[in-house]
Amino acid sequence: MTPRRFRRLVEVLDRRQPDLTVVLENVHKPHNFSAIVRSADAVGVFAAHAITPDATLPVADAVAQGTRRWMRVRTHAAVHEAFDALREHGLQVLAAHLDDGGIDYRAADYTRPTAILLGQEKDGVSAEAAARADGWVVVPMRGMVASLNVSVAAALILFEAARQREAAGMYARRRLDEATYRTTLFEWAYPELAERCRRAGVGYPELGEDGEILGEVPR
Repeated sequence: MTPRRFRRLVEVLDRRQPDLTVVLENVHKPHNFSAIVRSADAVGVFAAHAITPDATLPVADAVAQGTRRWMRVRTHAAVHEAFDALREHGLQVLAAHLDDGGIDYRAADYTRPTAILLGQEKDGVSAEAAARADGWVVVPMRGMVASLNVSVAAALILFEAARQREAAGMYARRRLDEATYRTTLFEWAYPELAERCRRAGVGYPELGEDGEILGEVPR
């Protein structure tokens, strides 16, 4: 771990947004799933969610570009389980849903704790998920097609959320709690040593300003 590399990890982690996330409901195409996770990483999402009955993630490594190392994806077997987890953290859920009740995606307030729900490629979000959501957002279409590819729609909405949060100064200060921050930084910097510590049942050692390990690690 070089000091330059460590500073880059700190810089990225300092901008992570613990109260902005995406929820992928049965998005089953690896290219789309991975592209959405990559966009989420790009705007500072800390952890994503996936509703998938068999707990498998359709990740395409060529698209993800190693994002899985930096982005946690939490799986849920059913819609109600995902919503329970999101509500527990006080998140409003905005579904990308084509319906007359939807608002322009740019009119939503993403400075609030927000989960952006995106549905399966062909049919969109399920009726159950749409009914549970706090609101629906749509990307206005001016051509013959009715909707965008799910990964493109996700990118547009996520970068609008980032624009609003940048304007509100939400990237200018560290927003992760101290324990989560320290744990994540060690796991990013030293993934193999982190796994060794977990197997041994010991805590992670402290890190110095340049990323140097200040304590002992299990052999």
